[in-house]
Amino acid sequence: MLTDRDTLLRQLHELRSEHRDLDTVIGRLASHPMDQLQMQRLKKRKLMLKDEIAWLESRLIPDSIA
Repeated sequence: MLTDRDTLLRQLHELRSEHRDLDTVIGRLASHPMDQLQMQRLKKRKLMLKDEIAWLESRLIPDSIA
């Protein structure tokens, strides 16, 4: 049975993978003329993934007592 931490780690891995894939796609398409709306959508999705990754990472790091 997966723990909550295992689930978060799996989700984090999937988001990082998608983020890397989008980075590659955007890099390839930037050198070719393309629909600007599509490029904006890809970049917006990439930023959303970055926010989700940051949120998950913050959930995985235990709070320290100061």
